[in-house]
Amino acid sequence: MSTGSPVGSHRVVSPAGALPQAADRLDPHPEIADDEVRVSVERLNLDAASYRQLRTKHDGDGDAVRAEVLAIIEARGKMQNPVTGSGGMLIGTVDAVGPQSPLGLKTGQKIATLVSLTLTPLRITDGLERWDGTSEQVPAAGTAILFGRSIAAPLPDDLPEELALAVFDVCGAPALVRRVVSRRYHSAPTVAVLGAAGKSGSLSLAAAKDARAAEVLAVVRDQDEADRVAKLRIADQIAVADATDPLGLADAVNEALRGRGADVTVVCVDVPGCEHGAILSTATGGTVVFFSMATSFPQAALGAEGLAADVEMLIGNGYTPGHADYALHLLDEHPGLRALFDDRVAGRH
Repeated sequence: MSTGSPVGSHRVVSPAGALPQAADRLDPHPEIADDEVRVSVERLNLDAASYRQLRTKHDGDGDAVRAEVLAIIEARGKMQNPVTGSGGMLIGTVDAVGPQSPLGLKTGQKIATLVSLTLTPLRITDGLERWDGTSEQVPAAGTAILFGRSIAAPLPDDLPEELALAVFDVCGAPALVRRVVSRRYHSAPTVAVLGAAGKSGSLSLAAAKDARAAEVLAVVRDQDEADRVAKLRIADQIAVADATDPLGLADAVNEALRGRGADVTVVCVDVPGCEHGAILSTATGGTVVFFSMATSFPQAALGAEGLAADVEMLIGNGYTPGHADYALHLLDEHPGLRALFDDRVAGRH
């Protein structure tokens, strides 16, 4: 075996000098370096922004969506949507472990990768023949490679694999929200979560409550989503607003919070165009957490400048120590969350 780079640079085909996430193409060959791990792939989870873009582009034609996902993986050696720049994650069984791998994984272990498909060398061997292209979760066969600095978590024994994959896909959001809200605890912060009926949004609601926010506002797009969030019994208030309508969104948040913006605004909406509304919905000196892969960071930065908005803006890093266990803890603490995720996995929402 050869020795690889812990960050995976030895797998980059082009351009020279890039790291795997920024690379145009990776080498997904299944032979591993001495610090790598090979995973036998069983299921992919496309991130929400990527899947929505593909579904919209192909007018809901599942066969066309499947064909494009296959073409992306074959062309790039990884799953990275060329429009959204995002990917997803996967579950599978550890197939081989290099003798110098620091990840602590064992052959035969069922795991979820907690790093993005945009930097994971991926090879598909079954043509995705079991996937109809109409859901974010993709039954698949093939191999994936983890590097020395990759992250993975054993699948919990008490959850169906599809449910665990859905939770782990967004587990970075609640951990970051808890951190941001907790550091403001002395000021009894108000928290607004945009896209609160989705996976990352609902977990972020629970995390804000867990961090003892003074008030948690769920912002959803329609009454159906409002009814779903109400069943969670987590949010103190629920507002219906279009997150892509900056003035309408800001009005809804200010009305719900008695004339002021939120101290912390969390963006979990998987469509573009929510940046300015989130900024306008945040109080002076507050924090906006962008946890959507549909976010345009130039729009956010230039928009805040143009609005003379004194707000801190954070990119939703998908990794915080302990993030997977914390997401599972929230699922256990809030039975309504489990029901919402069950419905999402079953395709009922």
